[in-house]
Amino acid sequence: MRIPYDTPRIHMYTRIRKSPFFYAHQRHGVQSYTVTNRQYHPRHYDDMVAEYWKLVKDVTMWDVAAERQVEITGPDAFTLTNMLTPRDLTKCEVTQCKFALNTDVDGGIINNPVLLRLGENHFWLSVADGDVLLWAKGVAAVSGLNVQIREPDVAPVQIQGPKSKDLMVDLFGDQILDLRYYWMDQYELDGMDVVISRTGYTGEVGFEIYLRDASRNGMKFWDTMLEAGKPHDLAVIGPSQIRRVEAGILSYGSDIALDNNAYSDYAFLNPYEVGLEYTVELDQEADFIGKEALKRIADEGVDRKVVGIELMGDPLVGYIEDYLQVVENGAQIGQVSSVFWSPRLKTNIGYALVPIEYADLGTELTVRMATGEVTARVVEKPFIDPKKQTVKADLRAPSALTRLS
Repeated sequence: MRIPYDTPRIHMYTRIRKSPFFYAHQRHGVQSYTVTNRQYHPRHYDDMVAEYWKLVKDVTMWDVAAERQVEITGPDAFTLTNMLTPRDLTKCEVTQCKFALNTDVDGGIINNPVLLRLGENHFWLSVADGDVLLWAKGVAAVSGLNVQIREPDVAPVQIQGPKSKDLMVDLFGDQILDLRYYWMDQYELDGMDVVISRTGYTGEVGFEIYLRDASRNGMKFWDTMLEAGKPHDLAVIGPSQIRRVEAGILSYGSDIALDNNAYSDYAFLNPYEVGLEYTVELDQEADFIGKEALKRIADEGVDRKVVGIELMGDPLVGYIEDYLQVVENGAQIGQVSSVFWSPRLKTNIGYALVPIEYADLGTELTVRMATGEVTARVVEKPFIDPKKQTVKADLRAPSALTRLS
């Protein structure tokens, strides 16, 4: 079943922000947008399965400028930033990145940014869809700490796929191969200052390039990347939802912050419910926001869990418009938040929020769809490359781009 995603139109006007690369999207024939952080975010230029194959076989570029940066500086920047996440940032070196949740006083996940440490007291939180800037400013306002919090003129793109390292070598030289997984460094490209991290949203070899002075240099940067990418068959695509699910990556707003529908009781999910408890370091000295609640949750356990599923039936190509109900004896007990056809696994895969007694591997679930009830089975995630050998590989090793399936 192919699910349409191109109607109705999103109205274009001044209330919603445009990225520095916005007018390039029109040149490339963008087909659909979503809105992230009050900014138009291009989703597709081609069929999503065609874009998937471009990603896993070649190299792709995505506009992810909607990942706004929350910049925290000043003498007390480390102290404040360490309050905003359960990660112990004493273990985060300068030029290192961390996947770092932001939690509220109840332990609920407010956001799941990538944290970049540019200096001893200089941090960026590269946020998903959420008001982290306002939240951080609010915390700072009552903290008494000497910090400055702003949104810098920075716009990231992602360069992802097995040929990404070849393109990056052409642009930045062999030294880019020394960049380790979840580390970053600063570079210059044709007079433009950029920060490059070895991170991404795919489970493929990839990089994120954060362009400084983006409002001035956006189109120049975009065209520079396109020209350099021609020998490598660089394709402009949107974020591949199929590949991110294969890689076990959860989407904030659908798989994590299920606070926008009646089933979840408008309560944020916590790290233990979504399988991200490794980001919660309770033995650290810092009294981060939500620490006491997360201690209690760790001791008591949870009564619901986000699990990986295989969904039987016809291939689902496209986005489900609403959460699918997980039912038992006709009554809803859970919900499917994301599900896509995996061209390599030849099955529908996704995530479901279910009561803890249904979370064991191999458990069969009943999912209600418009076409009737179908069976799903709880399976291990990530679905492909569970040890992340592809993204963590030494880029100088001959086997760094070996395809894992």
